[in-house]
Amino acid sequence: MKPRVYIDGSSGTTGLQIYGRLTAREDIELLLIDEAKHRDTANRARLMNTADIVFLCLPDAAAVEAVELVTNPDTRIIDASTAHRVSPDWVYGFPELSALHRARIADAKRVSNPGCHATGFISIVYPLIGMGLLPMDTPLACLSLTGYSGGGKSMIGQYEQENRPPALSSPALYGLLQNHKHLPEMKIRTGLSVTPVFVPVVDDYYKGMASTVSFHMSQLHGVSTLHELWQRLRDFYVSASGDEGIVRVEGDPTAPESGVDSGFKIYANMLRGRDSLSLIVCGNDERFTVTALFDNLGKGASGAAVQNMNIMLGFDETKGLNL
Repeated sequence: MKPRVYIDGSSGTTGLQIYGRLTAREDIELLLIDEAKHRDTANRARLMNTADIVFLCLPDAAAVEAVELVTNPDTRIIDASTAHRVSPDWVYGFPELSALHRARIADAKRVSNPGCHATGFISIVYPLIGMGLLPMDTPLACLSLTGYSGGGKSMIGQYEQENRPPALSSPALYGLLQNHKHLPEMKIRTGLSVTPVFVPVVDDYYKGMASTVSFHMSQLHGVSTLHELWQRLRDFYVSASGDEGIVRVEGDPTAPESGVDSGFKIYANMLRGRDSLSLIVCGNDERFTVTALFDNLGKGASGAAVQNMNIMLGFDETKGLNL
């Protein structure tokens, strides 16, 4: 019998992206709700308790309410909202961080899908702390650029309206009170003891994300050159996943053939439409940056959710993904 999958909130941006990745799959049965009844609590509850896997693609409060509707002990949930990302009762859905993370996802009843900005920051900082290279009390700053699709339907509507305000044609810095909803996740899931300074930026393109953390080499222990740092980061992701998987550390920035020179540029939408994430190291032996480049709707949301579903169901974790 094929696993039954239901998307609660399938008309939202994340839900639609998950649906697009699953609709052609022949190894699952996708349960669908009548569009006229998608707000009907009884119908939603019936489908959720029929399903083997439920994706919650809802606002935070609605996601908490939806969990209460699930009474079937065999129904497993992947929550794409912020509601449960730091809850000790939910497994954090970032399998590349360690073999233990992947194993816990495989066995979990409740998985919280990482946030998009948080995915970039954590992919950079977690391995540095985990390998003992970066002290947990290091003050860090992150600049994270995203396409406007990350704001959901309302923001997409603002950017795609006719005669829109001229300001929307330029980058917009936000979360300037340092209270962005991803900050607790960024701190707790990396093991930092100091909350980072975080500046998200939305710009006039549909999707794609570039999250950058800047470092002085003197902040790190155990490495003293850019090449050593790059090698340790690359080794972490190869050993954590068994091979080069969905998270990939790009080529040695100190090698002449790397193309990383004074004219090198990183464009935030370079991995649009992909479900992978690339880490790009740039700089020198004194100061350097690490940029996580990915699609905010891919590894930053729906692609990661489908990856977690694959792991939970015992499928190849890359099935249905565009790498």
